[in-house]
Amino acid sequence: MNEPAARDTADALGEAYLRDLRLRFANVKTTSERAAAQVDAEHFFTPLDPDGNSIALLMKHMAGNLESRFTDFLTTDGEKPTRDRDAEFVREPGDTRASILARWDRGWAALETALASLRPTDLLRTVYIRAEPHTVLQALSRQLAHQAMHSGQIVMLARHYAGAEWRTLSVPRGGSAAYTAALVARYRAQPGPAPELDPGREPA
Repeated sequence: MNEPAARDTADALGEAYLRDLRLRFANVKTTSERAAAQVDAEHFFTPLDPDGNSIALLMKHMAGNLESRFTDFLTTDGEKPTRDRDAEFVREPGDTRASILARWDRGWAALETALASLRPTDLLRTVYIRAEPHTVLQALSRQLAHQAMHSGQIVMLARHYAGAEWRTLSVPRGGSAAYTAALVARYRAQPGPAPELDPGREPA
């Protein structure tokens, strides 16, 4: 493959990765929000045990991490000196559901702004997290894994506290065969690339 063709292929691959990453992050965000919305004010702040994290603290931590990592993403260390990570795991006097959701929105906005600014040629640039070098690609993959892990914890807690009132975020129990059959019929009728993800609904 000649150099211009190789560069075009690399650019196309980078664009595809960034596009998919934006969709994956959107899915994590929406899944977390849809789960948390099913929990009342009391249980939003209630951990399963004294040493555990509530939905509120998980969202507070995820937001703080995002804001620190993605503010001035390419030019400053991802662990900002203004961040108080330990405080993210403590319910402070000013913490309300509204204040935590506002912080959540700020964190995700920082990520979305950073992602929107990236180009394929940025993926192999070096960024730092606590002085440890990462390629941009590594930093983004690391962040997606981190957010997805905590999103799963939010869903588990929300499912527990919602109890019988829980509204599934994915395919309901007993519905897998029908869901798969519907998708197979859809794609056989309209062959082609898979459509973009519906954020918040991506069955495993």
